[in-house]
Amino acid sequence: MSNFSAHKADELPTIERAGTPEELIRRSEELAPALRKRAAETQALRQPPEATRLDVKRVGIHRLFQPARFGGADAPFRAAVDVMRPLGQACGSTAWAIVQNISHNSMMCRWPEQAQEDVWREDPAALLSGILIPNLGKARRVDGGYILSGRWPFVSGVSLADWAIFTAFTPGPNGEEEDRHFLVPKKDYQILDTWHAIGLKGSASHDVVLEEAFVPEHRTTTVDTMRARKPLFATEAINMRAPLYCMFGVYIGGTALGIAEGAVNTYLEQARSRVSRVSAKAVSDFPTQQVKIAEALSCLRAARLLIYGACEEMTDILESDRLPTEEERARCRAEATFAGQLATRAVNVVWDAAGGGAIYERNPLSRYFADMSAANRHITQNWDVSAISHGRTVLGLPLDNPTL
Repeated sequence: MSNFSAHKADELPTIERAGTPEELIRRSEELAPALRKRAAETQALRQPPEATRLDVKRVGIHRLFQPARFGGADAPFRAAVDVMRPLGQACGSTAWAIVQNISHNSMMCRWPEQAQEDVWREDPAALLSGILIPNLGKARRVDGGYILSGRWPFVSGVSLADWAIFTAFTPGPNGEEEDRHFLVPKKDYQILDTWHAIGLKGSASHDVVLEEAFVPEHRTTTVDTMRARKPLFATEAINMRAPLYCMFGVYIGGTALGIAEGAVNTYLEQARSRVSRVSAKAVSDFPTQQVKIAEALSCLRAARLLIYGACEEMTDILESDRLPTEEERARCRAEATFAGQLATRAVNVVWDAAGGGAIYERNPLSRYFADMSAANRHITQNWDVSAISHGRTVLGLPLDNPTL
């Protein structure tokens, strides 16, 4: 890897590049076998082990959307799906933590440049987590910034993170309620050991508490900057201009797709050598099994087409030098959500086909099933919510989701 002189050479040190998007995709594929071997340990610890944290920082896969001036890859959208699929196939919990790192790195591009330097100046490979539920926090303005308090659940990967992003409602400039985002270093928040879940057990999705934490003004921004922004630099990549909240569903959907691919691959490996205890016949000879695997594979293919299609369409829109319309934003979220629904269907099909042996914890298929069940509860994977937003805009009604 070569060194990269950051944007302001007199202010920032020379920064080691994370690598090209193609290199990061390859490293993700190379890292997957180690994550698969650590999957049981990750489940038992309820977080990825220290070796995984160090591996992630070393290979830099979370730096896909970090700006090039800090050594990041400035990757295209589809690269996130390419990175997350092998990780999800290997260990859903670890993938779930890493997709938060990728997503929150992309959010950081919306913060003032001083905040970006706070995070990446000393450690360009810093890990970020966060949670975006504003009604759980309270913030009041003081000289130079805000005082933030609250308790937030589901802060995935927080045990590994160096920084985290939280949200709270604050009074806006005209007295209206404003959804404000806050960037907070690890030393300023407390992690509560609350993550005892049936799926994604090792994702470290604990609760986090802040009590009267001071956040300087430059480490805050509003939800509006997540929807649209003007580039800070003429050389910024297209991905930094995208409405982030509608793209989050694509990255989460890509992770769910990887989990589903892992489940179907596991089922195939088992079915090819499995013999029925009742009939003593090869399970692969049963027409019912053949139908189910065809259905599962078709679901996966359709999910891939939707996920990658959403990436390509958003790229085309931004390259035409415009931002997506409300209908296009809602459709992007809905199609990513539907891809997750198809991935879930694929897992359920092979789970039902796998028979009684799948229910043992020693069978990795049980882990994939539980992980997908948990992943499907994420707000970006809620089909009713995403479908309503899409349907409203198609029918000429206002978009009901203020984050999109």
